Amino acid sequence: MKIAIIGKPLDDSNLPFVQALLNDLVSRQTEILIAESFHSSLSSRLHLPEKITIFQRGDSLRGVQFVLSIGGDGTLLDTVTYVGSLQIPILGINTGRLGFLATITPERIAQAIDALYKGHFVIEERSLIRVETDPDVFGKINFGLNEFSILKRDTSSMIVVHTYIDGEYLNSYWADGLIVATPTGSTGYSLSCGGPVMLPQTNNFIIAPVCPHNLNVRPLIVSDRSVISFEIEGRSNNFLLSLDSRSVPVEANVQIAVRRENFGARLVKLNHVNFLTTLRSKLNWGLDRRNPAGAPV
Repeated sequence: MKIAIIGKPLDDSNLPFVQALLNDLVSRQTEILIAESFHSSLSSRLHLPEKITIFQRGDSLRGVQFVLSIGGDGTLLDTVTYVGSLQIPILGINTGRLGFLATITPERIAQAIDALYKGHFVIEERSLIRVETDPDVFGKINFGLNEFSILKRDTSSMIVVHTYIDGEYLNSYWADGLIVATPTGSTGYSLSCGGPVMLPQTNNFIIAPVCPHNLNVRPLIVSDRSVISFEIEGRSNNFLLSLDSRSVPVEANVQIAVRRENFGARLVKLNHVNFLTTLRSKLNWGLDRRNPAGAPV
């Protein structure tokens, strides 16, 4: 098997788990690839296998069966940009805080690797959002798993985001910004702005204003078959475009449109973990003392 590993610098407490992971993969005669930045953070702290391949962003991962993301949810979002249209299944190992997307704890790494080799897992298909701008802002990595945001910058004044769906005028949002979230992103920034939670299989986007300056706009669900376009204005001529964890300042004359990407992300879930159990365990969804004591969390 051929497995790639992408991660962020780790605390000392997590190093033994990563060493055990590498030893396990070597014992299974796995062909191991490690992202250059992650390799640099580990090279002086662990005993790395001699036969590994180091890769950079943009290098092809063709032929890799699985990609391991070691970090938090932000690391997994970044891992999606490494994989791109190859749609290699991604297993998220959580060494961060919440771990909503990266659900495997360090203590369960050995169990997870064994499940990969035995085929005891399921694949969750997740849609991506694609951003097209003129002039070009995000380059080749113009897709994201969670959300696209337009935000005010360098000023306390609100901005106005004129929004169109398939060329039809929707609304002018007077707000601190506007979010377009995927179903995966519905439990992220959009949720904190009052947006609904959507199941991963839902074929929709959420349009959610950030701190709107009027009371008669609410988050709106639209089909992800739509093309959503924007025009921005405000007292400042500079704004911020954010795609997952990547943010770029732009001027007001930028032309922006978002749509569903024509490929998706594939997340590996062990058989006893799914979106609903994660929703209950990580966000305390439906937590109520009146529910039966034996009800699953």
